[in-house]
Amino acid sequence: METLTQLHKRAIKEKWAMPHFNFSSLEQLEGIIDALRETKSPALVGTSEGERDAMGLKQVVALVESFRKEGIVVFLNADHSHSVDAAKKAVEAGYDSIHIDLSKKSFKENVEGTREVVKYSKKINSKVEVEGELGYLVTDSSKIYKEKIKIPEESYTKVDEAVEFVKETGVDRFAPAIGNLHGIAANKPVVHFKLVQELRKSLPDDLTLVLHGGSGINDEDIKRLVSMGVNNIHFSTELRVAYTEALREELKEKPEETAPYKYLDDPRKATVEIVKQKIALFGSAGRV
Repeated sequence: METLTQLHKRAIKEKWAMPHFNFSSLEQLEGIIDALRETKSPALVGTSEGERDAMGLKQVVALVESFRKEGIVVFLNADHSHSVDAAKKAVEAGYDSIHIDLSKKSFKENVEGTREVVKYSKKINSKVEVEGELGYLVTDSSKIYKEKIKIPEESYTKVDEAVEFVKETGVDRFAPAIGNLHGIAANKPVVHFKLVQELRKSLPDDLTLVLHGGSGINDEDIKRLVSMGVNNIHFSTELRVAYTEALREELKEKPEETAPYKYLDDPRKATVEIVKQKIALFGSAGRV
């Protein structure tokens, strides 16, 4: 099986994007896996710090590994690790990928902490990919916001700082702030395509560019970003919404049912469908 790094490099060359889907239950993960199996797409699956606490670090690693043994090309990412310690724990547990997110700290603290995670991760397992983030997203949670979200100018990634950050830290993947946000707001994000173009031109050709907060961005903008060389895209909120709405409908229709496996099938199927839609959008189907 190709390594995660090999797949990301191929995605850049072939103009498609590696999907990244978050999960916080076995049913969600099974839905993602079913979609990968059907479409023959590779993917990263991720757990935030909260999701890792809910499911267990080693337990999540074992689950993903069990599907990989069945031939599914899937890798596990420790999404949005907000401290060096949290990132190291995920490395030690056996995660394939670490996202160290110190984007709300000072530039110096971000560089130092990210560099420490890179060195530690590669020492434990040279195949582990590490993602760093620069510029910050103004929302923290993958949820639906009823209000409009204003994105301050100072939150956007600066190209010169990005170049220095990548050089000083040695990250495999780089997540900039380009107008994206976590969750879905009342107003649609305005993607700064010129900034993306400048970043792709200024950063190493083989560096993976990551988009967080894909749920709030329209399909045409996603396609354009992929064509510009953004080759790893995160989705969480839309998966949560599809799963939760299907679950609520099932419980409404079957108020007397007490066996979870009998009312969790539809939420799993809803997850399959939304994941298949995103895979088609990214162009990752049939890549493995």
